[in-house]
Amino acid sequence: MIWQQVYDPLGNMVISTLLAAIPVVVMLAALGFFHIKAHIAAGMGLIAAVLVAVFAYGMPAEMAGRAALFGGFTGLLPIGWIVLNIIFLHQLTEQNGSFKVLQDSLSGITEDRRIQLLLIAFCFGAFFEGAAGFGTPVAVTAAILIGLGFSPLAASGLSLIANTAPVAFGALGTPVITLAKVHGYDLMEVTAMIGRQLPFFSVLVPFWLIWAFAARKGMMEIWPAILVAGVSFAIPQFLVSNYIGPELVDIIAAIVSMICLVGFLRVWQPKKIWTSASLRGKDVSASEVKPPQPVVKHSKQALIAAWTPWVILSVFVFIWGLPSVKAWLNGLFAPSFPMAGLHNMIEKVPPVVTKPTKEGAVYVLNLLSATGTAILLSAVISGFLMKYNPVAIVRTFFKTIWLVRYSLLTIVLMLALGTLTRYSGTDTTLGLAFANTGVLYPFFGTLMGWLGVALTGSDTASNVLFGGMQKVAADQLGLSPNLMGAANSSGGVMGKMIDAQSIVVASTATRWFNREGDILRYVFFHSIALACLVGLYVTMQAYVWPFTLMVVH
Repeated sequence: MIWQQVYDPLGNMVISTLLAAIPVVVMLAALGFFHIKAHIAAGMGLIAAVLVAVFAYGMPAEMAGRAALFGGFTGLLPIGWIVLNIIFLHQLTEQNGSFKVLQDSLSGITEDRRIQLLLIAFCFGAFFEGAAGFGTPVAVTAAILIGLGFSPLAASGLSLIANTAPVAFGALGTPVITLAKVHGYDLMEVTAMIGRQLPFFSVLVPFWLIWAFAARKGMMEIWPAILVAGVSFAIPQFLVSNYIGPELVDIIAAIVSMICLVGFLRVWQPKKIWTSASLRGKDVSASEVKPPQPVVKHSKQALIAAWTPWVILSVFVFIWGLPSVKAWLNGLFAPSFPMAGLHNMIEKVPPVVTKPTKEGAVYVLNLLSATGTAILLSAVISGFLMKYNPVAIVRTFFKTIWLVRYSLLTIVLMLALGTLTRYSGTDTTLGLAFANTGVLYPFFGTLMGWLGVALTGSDTASNVLFGGMQKVAADQLGLSPNLMGAANSSGGVMGKMIDAQSIVVASTATRWFNREGDILRYVFFHSIALACLVGLYVTMQAYVWPFTLMVVH
């Protein structure tokens, strides 16, 4: 029996919207205001989502349970698999002392904490976003920053803020490619449109990042370096997205930005070295900052050995991200499991789609092609190179599982919540509330993308969820469908820093367990403020700068 989604179950859109928001409000309030542990808060949100879906939206209870189970599996693979293995690699490098050598080498480039942030959180993080996405950049950069001595809140929150501008082209352009494929956008046109929105924010975000860390005065002291990092990322981002395609936008931009910034630091250094590792203002984790260790000069051989695991990681993640490699690995092993009682049993209906459309629910066990597997292999190879024996490697892996057990549970529950809201239609009710804003739609349509990523944890999922609605609404209002499709993705990147799974990844990478609420409260303002700025920019594109909508050939 097919169940059709209902988007206004109470016959009053205001009340239905408030009802649809209950699961998200329950989880965020428990996490951010009542200081409840993340896995318990996620469980409370999931229970609320089941009750709303079954008793208000009329979703069959068994179907709701299957949707939650489907989401839980997705939480384990690919997201949880990435988190587990990146922490495993970090554990190996920390136990044998090579991570300390890595820290010293980074401090050798610059001891200034602000510039370390630019190099690691912004440039290095963008490379991992472009190569892998799905939480990898936050896991890697937060782990490195905490190892360098940053406070847990600084390492977590600033990694999340930095991982914004690259997200739309993450995982070799997956969000944009999916948007075009699922909803019929022209791939090059929507890619080019995103490439005319995000470069402005690629310049802004590094300034915002350092301002959030060191306040206005600390930011202005190193503005030349920030400008070099931002502009050298933004220009390749614009050129590659407008004239080549979405796949290599982040990787090329990140490499150019790193080279330019390191080269610039050879001829320029700040007059005043910023040594504080805590956030300016209130930093609830400041007491956990370890005293700075003296920087030791290491031999060339030691430096090579310390960087080798991370070079191997970068190479493996990049190779695993290539479509041809993914296809080959999936050809070897990637069994598909249609979710009985859920797959093609739910229909989306207008105005979300032009005609009733069945929702698929197929779980693909793509263990070989998963990014987490690339990380695991790089960790094992690095372990042997670091002279670990097989028993020690296996022992460390199981210790890591125990270390991140609650984080993995939280990710499973949060993905179950997000998937249930998608299949029940409650998140679509929230999206329709944004769609009914008329002339203000360019602004609120952008915030719809922000909401989608905040709910699902993925710009790709947000594009699948709301990309069709953006197209329908744009046609009805006489706006460019490509503009609003791009706005969904560009606005979504700012929601990445407050999505629950990213926050759990950050807290796990920094070993700041059960403090997800503190991270959420810190990044929330930055997320909504930057999303509103993207919304204003898109509104200007729609009504003031129509030349930016011209198609590039």
